[in-house]
Amino acid sequence: MKVCKFGGSSLADAGQIAKVLDIVLADPARRMVVVSAPGKRTKTDTKVTDLLIALAQAVIEGKDVKKPLAAVVARYASIAETLKLGKEIVKTIETDLLLRVQSLSRKETADADKCARFVDLMKAAGEDNSAKIVAAAFCARGVKARYASPKDTGMILEGEPGNATLNPESYRKLGKAFADFEGIVVYPGFFGYRKDGTVATFPRGGSDITGSILAAAIRADVYENFTDVDNVYPVDPRIVPEVSEGIDTMTYREMRELAYAGFGVFNDEAIQPAVQARVPINVRNTNRPQEPGTMIVQSRRVMPGTVTGIAAANGFSNIIIDKYLMNREVGFTRKVLAILEEEGVSYEHIPSGIDSISVIIRADKFSQAKEKKVVSRLKRELTPDSVIVTHDYAVIMVVGEGMAFSSGMLAKATTALAAHGINISMVNQGASEISFMIGIKSEDRDKAVRALYESFFG
Repeated sequence: MKVCKFGGSSLADAGQIAKVLDIVLADPARRMVVVSAPGKRTKTDTKVTDLLIALAQAVIEGKDVKKPLAAVVARYASIAETLKLGKEIVKTIETDLLLRVQSLSRKETADADKCARFVDLMKAAGEDNSAKIVAAAFCARGVKARYASPKDTGMILEGEPGNATLNPESYRKLGKAFADFEGIVVYPGFFGYRKDGTVATFPRGGSDITGSILAAAIRADVYENFTDVDNVYPVDPRIVPEVSEGIDTMTYREMRELAYAGFGVFNDEAIQPAVQARVPINVRNTNRPQEPGTMIVQSRRVMPGTVTGIAAANGFSNIIIDKYLMNREVGFTRKVLAILEEEGVSYEHIPSGIDSISVIIRADKFSQAKEKKVVSRLKRELTPDSVIVTHDYAVIMVVGEGMAFSSGMLAKATTALAAHGINISMVNQGASEISFMIGIKSEDRDKAVRALYESFFG
């Protein structure tokens, strides 16, 4: 059995949904279909998720919701009309949206937590109603298909709004729910339900996570992730337009490292469920289904000294802590991390020296208020010589199983960056030696990626 996930671009309009139906029906093994909310139809268009966020904000701010509500309904109505699904499903969707809108009282708009949960509830409507549309489209073709609710099937999440994680109980519940079923199941991605019955959503791109969870729960043979590219490329084509050859096969570890640092083709958190269940992931193109795409597997044969991909992401901050004889102070790093934990700040990397330590943090998780409080506590509790926070960093990851135990890989990278006048702020190599991270100023990101691509791929 195969689990197939289709992204927003694959469901943007009726024409794209028709392609999805053709792809699924072309292979009898494709029995479970995970869908995102409809994406952009053109470059200037707005995703349904963003329309729903605008609708949620209108409710919270006490504004007239008629126009933003109509914009969302119109997107689904256009799809339903073109696919000849009838008016009833549009009414069902409109009723669903109205009930969600009315679920937040004026009094509750002053409660930040309730508002955050309300935004989750509204965002989830994108995938939920997309699944209902796609299920109806299958039925209109005379195919036995049904919509499956995350609440009824056991997709239990926990954690903060917009950044939920899976409760491990879900695997057993989902496995039991789909132990035996007929026809095609259409499942909404991106969200699930807490034990208290409230909706919770994964981070953006969370439909990838849903698909991977379901593939693991039912022990699928393959998890096919359909998007708008033929395969995974070794570098972002928007930065290096001349890249033309994709990656045929890569490992879970390689994809995880590259997705973390900016490979938008697949959510990095979606790797774990597939790894645990040993389910291969196949990234493919909805618009060119004849292409085999990229296979992501547990292990592969590699050529020593080779790089698989280069990824880069902006939006990092760096806390630099200096203290003479830091290396003699037992528990210093633990104390730093304890302060960050208590202030609700997660870290990404911790490069260190004898008398200094750097903590790399995603800037969007490090507000000015948090920065001020963290710096104050570090100075007061650890009495360092200095604490400096710098912003506008980019992280570049050079990744490849072929790099392990191969000499000269980092030297090759630093030489290429030096030749292009790019200053390196920090370097950190993973213990597995299949990757190294280079920190630079954000303004040099694209130039650095091109320099590294020329050096390793020529």
